[in-house]
Amino acid sequence: MLKVTQERFPLAEVFTIARGSRSHADVLTVEVTRGGSRGLGECVPYARYGETLESVRAQIEGLPEGIGRAALQDALPAGAARNAVDCALWDLESKQQGRPVWQLAGLPRAPGPEITAFTLSLDTPEKMRAAARRHAARPLLKIKLGTPDDMPRLEAVREGAPKARIIVDANEGWSADIYSDLAPHLLRLGVAMVEQPLPAGEDDLLAGIARPLPVCADESCHDRASLPGLRGKYDMINIKLDKTGGLTEALALKEAALRERYQVMVGCMVGSSLAMAPAVLVAQGAAVVDLDGPLLLAEDRDPPLKFDAEGVHPAAPALWG
Repeated sequence: MLKVTQERFPLAEVFTIARGSRSHADVLTVEVTRGGSRGLGECVPYARYGETLESVRAQIEGLPEGIGRAALQDALPAGAARNAVDCALWDLESKQQGRPVWQLAGLPRAPGPEITAFTLSLDTPEKMRAAARRHAARPLLKIKLGTPDDMPRLEAVREGAPKARIIVDANEGWSADIYSDLAPHLLRLGVAMVEQPLPAGEDDLLAGIARPLPVCADESCHDRASLPGLRGKYDMINIKLDKTGGLTEALALKEAALRERYQVMVGCMVGSSLAMAPAVLVAQGAAVVDLDGPLLLAEDRDPPLKFDAEGVHPAAPALWG
């Protein structure tokens, strides 16, 4: 039996990126029950990719009864719907066999904690400086930018968190000229990486301009089919399960990207610990981990993922995997 439930998680604070703001996370939870065992998965439909809660639910509910992970890869395209079902099927198989997912996936060792970024949403320079001060002790901060007037925000965050490692996400909000103007200042302020500076449809321009610090593809990279179009433009890719369509493709994309000498970032949409749990497996050894979705919520799953000074820890079996 396959069941889909819509759930809403309020955020601790309004979260803003270049495309808009939100005060809650709307997710779809998939429950697959077979032979007395139950598997769970979660996805976050994303309007940027033409998804809605209704369209994703329809994709999931249209699947044939009893579908397996292999058939699922062809039955649905990469995206949120396939992600929730794929992760639920991994969890189901884990529960049926009494073995953790990392073993089922053939990973070389048990997963451990990984340091994760903490995201500061787009705001005025003054508010971003204050937010940076509140979180200055965190080892890695991610700044949401993507406007023509981001230099004061960059300066403010660095003032607020002078010792933190910083990465920047422009969410497709810059032009080539803006990026070229900002790049030297990103270096001066110790920014370690910039994520998706240009719109996905205009990122060919990256091949013709200097990239003095690593540039990461997010909206431009969904699954393995994306990799040929990234050559000469990007140095890193951001793997998100809601883009790849689940853990199965995420693991394959990571392997392919490393083989082609891309650095790997593992990121997330704003969702609960259930959505992050499979991504923790992909995040093992990644250059950048950004799985802070649960830290942005006012309420989370029970049991939640554990976050501490060592980072985000693998899920307990009671949550997933």
